[in-house]
Amino acid sequence: MPSQSPSPYNDNNVSRPTPSFQDSPMSERLQSDKRYYWFLVLYLVLLSALGSFVNDMYSPTLPAMCSFFSCSVPTVQIGLTMGMVGLAVGQLVLGPVSDRYGRKPVLIGSLTLFIIAAIVSVFSPTIQFFVTCRLFQGIGASGGYFLARTIPADIYSGRNLAKLMALIGAINGIAPASAPVIGGVTADAFGWKGVFVVLTVFALIVLVLSPLMKESLPDIRRSTGKWWKSMSGYKQLLKNRPFIIHVCFKGTALGLLFAYISSSPFVLQTHYGLSQTGYGLVIGLNAIFMATGSMVALKFKPLKKAADFGAKTLTLGVLAEAIALYTIDSIWIYEICTVIILFALGTIFTTSNTLAMNEGRQQAGEASSLLGISGYIVGAIVSPMVGIGNVLHSTAIVYAIVTIAVIVCARLSSMIAPDLTK
Repeated sequence: MPSQSPSPYNDNNVSRPTPSFQDSPMSERLQSDKRYYWFLVLYLVLLSALGSFVNDMYSPTLPAMCSFFSCSVPTVQIGLTMGMVGLAVGQLVLGPVSDRYGRKPVLIGSLTLFIIAAIVSVFSPTIQFFVTCRLFQGIGASGGYFLARTIPADIYSGRNLAKLMALIGAINGIAPASAPVIGGVTADAFGWKGVFVVLTVFALIVLVLSPLMKESLPDIRRSTGKWWKSMSGYKQLLKNRPFIIHVCFKGTALGLLFAYISSSPFVLQTHYGLSQTGYGLVIGLNAIFMATGSMVALKFKPLKKAADFGAKTLTLGVLAEAIALYTIDSIWIYEICTVIILFALGTIFTTSNTLAMNEGRQQAGEASSLLGISGYIVGAIVSPMVGIGNVLHSTAIVYAIVTIAVIVCARLSSMIAPDLTK
């Protein structure tokens, strides 16, 4: 077992991970076990899918929930916002906790919390009570969501990390593709409450499989002392300029995705008249293009060239979408522009995820937390904004503003020397 070398991060009785873990015997065993590799891929897909399902699966029910709770569109969209807040807060706290106590205890505890919150939400008497449940659902789902990025960085680095994360991202395109379909069909048959019953069952399946996952963070790499002292790792990461640029890049792009998720039910159902099932089918088809973008990103060498390509493609797609939302009342034009946007986002997500985690892999728990939080901060802000006034016009404006931020981050990223050259 390798000895732990002195680290610049050792302060406040907190020891940081040794950067050579990817070459350690434990890592080599995990990398060479092909059966476990494919189990890990599928399990990490399920973990990250739960984070997607938290919003994607119940988004088809938003118009119906407005009627059920007798509330406005921005009010019901706060449920999306609170889910994102929970995902952000959960990652902020659970990242250091997982660096102190390991990945599996955090995984099991967070899944349990999600299951309880999902069950309780079914009995919500008011929209305020439901929104509160959404906060705890987000916190519970955050564990699996950030661990799906953290665990690969525990074991892999460089191009191997990129391949694994792109593979998980591509397969996980099934999640945003299938979640609205399942949500729409379930809501048509059983109402919005049925969606949260299905979410509970899904989380239970993930929880039952958790004993099969091997702990990826050995004792020698865990922080010592009180867990909250591990929060000091955030200070070191915030000083890492390349890491922060990639985090902001991912965060702004993810914010645009959340703007799409929040606005699309009202554009496709309320404005264009699709049923909940029809909406789910369309959104599911759209998500396939995002998964395709995730895999296409691996064709670029160096990897960061995919980010530049994605940002330019995104700009064209958003520009066309904004013009169409203001001047052309056509579901077909809306859809064509949307799939271009989602394809571009897929390339950005794979690139920014990999580059950020490669920079921050010495503090994988906190790095993954910050990477996830960034998107939910932007998403929590923009989700209610797309419902203000005319949803077509507000969506166009929000898309344009967030895309400008993406372009700025893309430019800053392009100025950083590539750390993955193959």
